[in-house]
Amino acid sequence: MLSYPVKLSRDTNGTILAVVPDLPEVVTYGDEEEEALARVADVIEDCLGEYVARRFPIPVASPAKRGMKLVAVCPLAEMKLAIYNAMLTQRISKAELARRLNCHMPQVDRLLDLSHVSRLDQIEAAFRAVGKRLVIVVEDAA
Repeated sequence: MLSYPVKLSRDTNGTILAVVPDLPEVVTYGDEEEEALARVADVIEDCLGEYVARRFPIPVASPAKRGMKLVAVCPLAEMKLAIYNAMLTQRISKAELARRLNCHMPQVDRLLDLSHVSRLDQIEAAFRAVGKRLVIVVEDAA
């Protein structure tokens, strides 16, 4: 699971500041730790969505250092990011992916939009189109 380490600290106004070192644009806060972590999850997804829109590479998540919390990207967004990373690695444009999927560009845009709820069959087709296979593993909760 794609998880980014988050550094939490008390801000000067008494709120909890949440910073993601791997994504310098991600800075948010909450009145309590739980609120800060919930907010930072949304901001991480927004930030990564902007990376996709600008065709920037997705930063690799570093290991969490002592005292840091890990915040996971939602599974659907993680799948979309994997498709996007495969496209970057193989230099596949959105137009080429649309051709391989036999669809129109707006469908590819929605497929790569982290806030759009894509169907699993569309995700699987996109993985096949970039020479990948989707494997889902379910584990016991910790």
